[in-house]
Amino acid sequence: MARVALLSNPRSTGNRALLPRIRSFCAEHKDIFHYEVEDVEQIGAALRTIARVKPKVLVINGGDGTVQTALTEIFNGGHFGDSKTGGGPPPVAVLPNGKTNLIAIDLGADGDPIAALERVMELARSDLAPHIVSRELISLSGGSLAQAPVLGMFLGGAGLADTMLFCRNKIYPLGLPNGLSHLLAAFAVVTSILFKAKFLPPRPTPIKVSILRQGHMQGRFAFMMVTTLSRLLLKTNVPATGASRGALQLLIIERSPMAIIKALGAAMFGRLGRLKAAGVHLERGDEIRIEGDHSSVILDGEMFETSRGFPIVLTQTAPVPFLRLAA
Repeated sequence: MARVALLSNPRSTGNRALLPRIRSFCAEHKDIFHYEVEDVEQIGAALRTIARVKPKVLVINGGDGTVQTALTEIFNGGHFGDSKTGGGPPPVAVLPNGKTNLIAIDLGADGDPIAALERVMELARSDLAPHIVSRELISLSGGSLAQAPVLGMFLGGAGLADTMLFCRNKIYPLGLPNGLSHLLAAFAVVTSILFKAKFLPPRPTPIKVSILRQGHMQGRFAFMMVTTLSRLLLKTNVPATGASRGALQLLIIERSPMAIIKALGAAMFGRLGRLKAAGVHLERGDEIRIEGDHSSVILDGEMFETSRGFPIVLTQTAPVPFLRLAA
């Protein structure tokens, strides 16, 4: 039995420079089963093979699309058997190998991917139980999606989706550090509220966001985020609020410069969710509906779109085991 199975996507942007180091590391550690796919469509077959070696830990090395597809296959594919009969997937670790690395950061993997892999190996040689955490996933269905639900852990919508696309298409090609790129994108959002220009993110389309049994909000929002992560943008902890105990955390910021500035300031000082601010809404639920006419959302890097009469529906899955690398 391999202690660690590593699933790599060589075509992800981060792996263009990283993969030679990953291959060298695996060659030196015979208890790693390394499987490389040529396309995300091969991830299902890869996981079927990985399940046969029964690893203690499954590590995902790829961009947002790789992580999303792997999580969907892990949960829906049944490759590792049923936890009710003693099976179930091994705990999952994610190497910091994307532009935002939100899932990796949430699990304590930040910085050098090789260092994170070394930490995984260290934990795999000992009792994993103290380092395993459970996370529900977001299950997205409806909208323009004409297939089985897609699973992920971070969704951006409204102005945030437009900003993510603006950052991906306009700022990342400049080759700037990720932190600076995200800062410029945030500045562009605030500027786009005050001024109209072709080089700024577009004005968000109106949407209606409903939380099951809790009401709804409607309008043009600068920022909408749904996640099951514990650590969010700017590495801020967002506590549970309200009576609902749902795993889906919803953050909406209204389209005003003051609301955005207050939210960013609260996030930087770890007070987001603790500090009440006009125009900033933080809720929890177990089902969220997003309605609008051709409004985009991005789930772990993949874009989906609402259409009139076909809302996007987000629900939470059963918990999935993950490996937390931080001490």
